[in-house]
Amino acid sequence: MIIATTRFGKIQIAQDDIIHFSEGILGFNDLRRFVVLDDHNDEIFAWLQSCEMPDVAFPVLEPEIFAENYAPVLTKMDCESLKLEVGQRPRAIAIITIPDDPTQMTANLKAPILINLKLKIARQCVLQDNSLQIREPIFTKLQRRVVQNPSVSIKSQSPVAAMGVVIKPPSNTELGI
Repeated sequence: MIIATTRFGKIQIAQDDIIHFSEGILGFNDLRRFVVLDDHNDEIFAWLQSCEMPDVAFPVLEPEIFAENYAPVLTKMDCESLKLEVGQRPRAIAIITIPDDPTQMTANLKAPILINLKLKIARQCVLQDNSLQIREPIFTKLQRRVVQNPSVSIKSQSPVAAMGVVIKPPSNTELGI
């Protein structure tokens, strides 16, 4: 299937690439279908793109890239909503906010997106841990990671990009041309 995006144009995805949010995302409750996109031109972020609204896409990263020992504690309701099996851990991604001054970029660690990869369902969970921030500064942490290993891109250190759909434009046949 083809989805329209304002950031990447028309993108070819498979039906099983879609991640379903039964409750939407905070502030976007009516949007239920998203896909993780891997833009090969972006060395840092993957993108959580709405399949329903072309102009809604969030830059995302796995919290482990900039927050050591990040281990969200889920409520019983979170686990039930994600249909997690005993011992199964969801994949966590954090929505990144990038202001005009990128040195001020932040990650939402308090309300990560948690994904049951097996069932392709997700939920944005507001965690009860008061030590987690909605606006965790990450620029210096990402910069330190690059300095420590300059030959390895940040995105290549994250399984999120690997689970994403590599962006490629649809063929003329797929577009009906």
